[in-house]
Amino acid sequence: MAMLSELVEVVIGVDTHLDTHTAAVLEVAGGRVRETVTVPADPGGYTQLCELAQRHGGLRAWAIEGSGGYGSALTRHLHGAREEVVIELDRPQRPARRGGRKSDAIDAERAARDALARTQLAQPKTGAERGALQALLTARRSAITAATDAQRQLRALITTAPEAVAARFRGHKGGAALVRIAAGLDPTRTDGAADGAADGDVETRTCLQVLHTVAGRIQSLRNEADTHERVIRAVIAAWRPDLLELPGVGPINAAVVLTAWSHPGRCRDDGAFAMLGGVAPIPASSGRTVRYRLNRHGDRQLNRALHNIAVCRQRYDHTTRAYTERRRAEGKTDREIRRCLKRYIARQLHRQLETPPTRPNTPLTIDSP
Repeated sequence: MAMLSELVEVVIGVDTHLDTHTAAVLEVAGGRVRETVTVPADPGGYTQLCELAQRHGGLRAWAIEGSGGYGSALTRHLHGAREEVVIELDRPQRPARRGGRKSDAIDAERAARDALARTQLAQPKTGAERGALQALLTARRSAITAATDAQRQLRALITTAPEAVAARFRGHKGGAALVRIAAGLDPTRTDGAADGAADGDVETRTCLQVLHTVAGRIQSLRNEADTHERVIRAVIAAWRPDLLELPGVGPINAAVVLTAWSHPGRCRDDGAFAMLGGVAPIPASSGRTVRYRLNRHGDRQLNRALHNIAVCRQRYDHTTRAYTERRRAEGKTDREIRRCLKRYIARQLHRQLETPPTRPNTPLTIDSP
């Protein structure tokens, strides 16, 4: 693959922040900074950056630090303006600063030089469907985390509740049963027939009220997560329904894979996609020893999705179970076998995603909750 310096005449490095973006125009041939500018992080500022690029003309590339965060709106604007070369940068390696030298202009210049030094360039994530799935996954993950925390609180409250209240939950261990009983409590009634509370006991009345409220919060959060999952399934069915036909790939795992993959060509091959998911083994050989070590880098959400798919296939897919037994007979451990499976799954998913679906996409329809 050609170096970036062989393709363009200038590189525009952008250091992105919440309120402002700072850009530095770096000349490829001479290595000098032609111009530096700071603009507001709004459509007017993005237009100013495009005008800056036009003033310097020639073939150019944009190196944006934080294209998935503070720089996401600028990235969309540049794609809309038909800027052909836009590069996604993770946080560049920051060398020790002498005398406390630090500024947005220095960081913007460093982003441009970092892009020139790289042999493999990453494209920013794009696409309306990908953005929708990313937002839905974030909201669903937050709802599930909050519901889990609330359920822990519910168990702790039951443990320390007065006997008149705790007796209602005795014999029920499952979380769903505890939530159902707590949601059915009537905090307004404190007679013995209702909830076993003594009339006028402030601790019992308060405990009933809190348990009822926490249980209602858990049910609301679970309903929210279920709604997000239905919408996620609808988006995938309209965009890439072929993924849902693969064994072990449900709507959540498919959504995570799609948000990491984004669009054709973003990952140059299945090896790059496996490295992105942290399932490509890293060489750790020395001398006569040839070995590989576990990759703990990459997108951990994608790694988790690949792991879930592998576990599901080992349980329910006959082909995968036969493969597992064969490798186990060769002396491989279960962890080693699962690592191999995750690498194979990454290859299969990448090839599937790079191939357009055989049937046309269906219109997006979302059922009301």
